[in-house]
Amino acid sequence: MVYVILISYIFLTFIVSLVGVGKQENTPESYFLANRGLKTIGLFFTILATNFSAFYFLGFAGEGYKIGYAHYTIMAFGTGLAALSIYLIGVPVWKLGKEKGYITPAELIYDQTKSRWLGYLYAAVMVVFTLPYLSLQIVGGGYLLENLTGGEIPYAFGIVLLTIFTIAYVLIGGMQSVAKTDLKQGILVILLMFIGVIILSNQLGGLSEANQAVYELKPELFSVEGISGHYTPQKWISFIVFWFFCIPMFPQLFIRFYIAKDLGHLKRSTILYGFAPLIISLFPVIIGVLGHLSFPGLVGKESDQILPMMLMEHTTDWFAALVMTGAIAAFMSTLDSQLLAMSTIFTRDFYKPLVNDKIPFKKEVFIGRVMVVIFALIGLLIAFKPFATIFDMGKLAFGGLAVLFPLTYAILRKGGVDVKWGIASIIVGELLLTAFYYGWLSKEILMGFESFMFVILVCSIIVFIGNKVEKRKELK
Repeated sequence: MVYVILISYIFLTFIVSLVGVGKQENTPESYFLANRGLKTIGLFFTILATNFSAFYFLGFAGEGYKIGYAHYTIMAFGTGLAALSIYLIGVPVWKLGKEKGYITPAELIYDQTKSRWLGYLYAAVMVVFTLPYLSLQIVGGGYLLENLTGGEIPYAFGIVLLTIFTIAYVLIGGMQSVAKTDLKQGILVILLMFIGVIILSNQLGGLSEANQAVYELKPELFSVEGISGHYTPQKWISFIVFWFFCIPMFPQLFIRFYIAKDLGHLKRSTILYGFAPLIISLFPVIIGVLGHLSFPGLVGKESDQILPMMLMEHTTDWFAALVMTGAIAAFMSTLDSQLLAMSTIFTRDFYKPLVNDKIPFKKEVFIGRVMVVIFALIGLLIAFKPFATIFDMGKLAFGGLAVLFPLTYAILRKGGVDVKWGIASIIVGELLLTAFYYGWLSKEILMGFESFMFVILVCSIIVFIGNKVEKRKELK
């Protein structure tokens, strides 16, 4: 039954990805941006599906297990608040994209600043820091397939299998295929997780009774700070602010600002996105917390697998397979978007200006498809030796991308930015982030805040001061 469900899902996803492919126009906007034609519901689900991925399923459940319900409030309200920054960045991006015909984020940055080097740097940061997040999807899929099949499909073989399948349907249809599968996968994910929580909690005697039993074991799981006072006030502030800065900078999300049919559809999908995390973020955290009743004492990477472990332990094989297939759908809906985004960035922001600016459309798509395969293989290599936890992988990727926010905001909302100061903000920000990550700089100077708070502040100051200095020069 497990294999029937898994194979059926793969087959249906592949068929969905083919629908409408033959009607595509032979233009970059058709392949890379689905003709800029997505309406509210389709746009909402493709934004949701590309964000709520392995980080959502396994990462949220794992952190719920390790920290408690405090993780829900951080993630739900933090990611919900990001709807405001999606609006602040998305609206001007859509307007400029429609007017100027931009396809990648760096095309906007280059055209608005007239600096090719700033465009190169911006595109490079997006690619480099998306790779850990891309690899995170492959890792999550491998964990689930291994649990789903009782080890018959080992982790190494599973990550190869899922990577090959995702490559196949991205190569065939571009953004048309990605958007169609995102809609179906997004609906499937939300529905299955909701049903999964109900069935699992009933198997444990009811949600209220199960939570009471966990409370008696570890009351800290229900505290505002979480286990061992993990979420201090400084960390609360850090993470709430963090999602505001980083989420619009995901390249796969930034590109989605271009694909709305009109501004009304973008605004409505943004409003929906603001409410969605408040509901769906709770499901995996509940499962993670309840995991203490059945699997006490998990540490490190073990806790990232609490969701499939709980499903396999307390539900029927076929239902566990169905829910985990939905989770795999979520991973793939992010992986496909990331692969398409990075291949688009490489083709248009590096290959075209450096190799052949007059490249015909068919060759442009061919280069993009080659890069889909290459980026997928790089992500696969990283997945063979993943980080300590899925949450750690996500934080590294998100921090590197958040560095771009102050520069982007200044260009879109403040009338521009001085190029050399903009470049300095990115370089200094990434160097600081790296120094904190590897311990070259002591975190004691952060006074309990997360490193990315300090990094984003420094980047913002550099952009602000740079603009002030250049304006004073002009006045003189």
